[in-house]
Amino acid sequence: MTQQGVRWTADQVLALAPDAASRKAGSKLGAAGPWSEAGSDDGGTVWGLCKGSGSKPYQTVIDIADAAGPAYKCSCPSRKFPCKHALGLLLLWAGGDGAVPSAQPPDWAEEWLGGRRRRAEEKRAAEVSGSPSASGDAEGARRRAQRRAERITAGAAELEQRLADLLRGGLAGAEQAGYGLWEETAARMVDAQAPGLAARVRELGAIPSSGSGWPVRLLEECALLHLLDQGWLRRERLPDGLAATVRSRVGLPGSADGPPVRDRWLVLSQYDTADARLTTRRIWLYGAESDRTALLLSYGAAGRAPELALPVGLALEAQVSAYPGAGQPRAALGEQFAPPAPAAIRPPGVTVAEAAARYGEALRDDPWLDSVPVTLEGVVPTPDGGSWQLADADGEAALPLTSVACSRPGLWRLVSLSGGAPVTVFGECGHRGFTPLTAWPTGAGGPVPLC
Repeated sequence: MTQQGVRWTADQVLALAPDAASRKAGSKLGAAGPWSEAGSDDGGTVWGLCKGSGSKPYQTVIDIADAAGPAYKCSCPSRKFPCKHALGLLLLWAGGDGAVPSAQPPDWAEEWLGGRRRRAEEKRAAEVSGSPSASGDAEGARRRAQRRAERITAGAAELEQRLADLLRGGLAGAEQAGYGLWEETAARMVDAQAPGLAARVRELGAIPSSGSGWPVRLLEECALLHLLDQGWLRRERLPDGLAATVRSRVGLPGSADGPPVRDRWLVLSQYDTADARLTTRRIWLYGAESDRTALLLSYGAAGRAPELALPVGLALEAQVSAYPGAGQPRAALGEQFAPPAPAAIRPPGVTVAEAAARYGEALRDDPWLDSVPVTLEGVVPTPDGGSWQLADADGEAALPLTSVACSRPGLWRLVSLSGGAPVTVFGECGHRGFTPLTAWPTGAGGPVPLC
């Protein structure tokens, strides 16, 4: 990726944008007009000066070879990362038309890069040497963990009583009580330091009066919440993997202590979800040699994009370590051995029936699992009444698309890419249906992000 002639595509660059407004503004700056003294080097650095409204141009520099994804520095006042100037410069560089020639970085870019690399070396040295103060406080950490477990146990017992009261009084009472009762219960779970339980309780509050069949959905979610409560209260009797899954679902933090797996990891998908407090970025990777699919999570405060950014279609030689839990795909990105570069790798696909069976098997290890990552091969997007589905080319089986998928512009991109012919689609398959995230045309062709 850092060698001249090996460039990102415009879609890969725009996938880094924190929002639609930045994507639009960055696209306007992807031409040579406002730029001067632009350049790039073989070390993965791109820089340039962009004319703005002031007397001095904005200094923009990007470290493309950073292990956690591109890093940016711009003298503009924007608080978005990347800002529109960084996006525009990357688009100019990706064009490969000589507008960003090979050169030596100017002093202002070298100064920023030198500081970043010095801090990275200091961080690695600290990780190798360890922290004496942290190791000496092991007993204190054990006591804190024990106190938190006791609070969660008390919260789970209280939640069990709330569920019993609901079922004793009848589900119709949930509609009459409104959302306030559930919000109060969720707040109690937060006080008990069980954010996973709190999130599920809030989901319960949104089900009553949510449309036809809501009592059935409410009963199903109550059953899953009851199962999680009982799993926590009986966690010492569970197999290690399932006990770790219960701890994770309740909301206890874990560390990626699985053995590092070195592989060439293809970036399958990247998308953000946000609420009033937090933006969560989900990045799916596929290991070409290990045949594993891993999920990287990155977080940003409300209104700010998470730092980790890996555009779809790049492959990186790196180590990935799994988090604990039976069948959990979450992992942490470790040491990177080469800069990310575009790759023609495709994950192997399965049929619609095999995808549904894979989700069913995963539920044995994690009953609270909403979906599993799946690549469907040879499917055609077809209308299904007022919705859409992905059908096998022979029409023998089909998976309905989720309501989220049907509301995204990416659905029409998928339909256009297919044109009635089979395509390969990566996405998330669960009890609500299939959410397509990336697609490949039949034969040659790179990935097309759908979200």
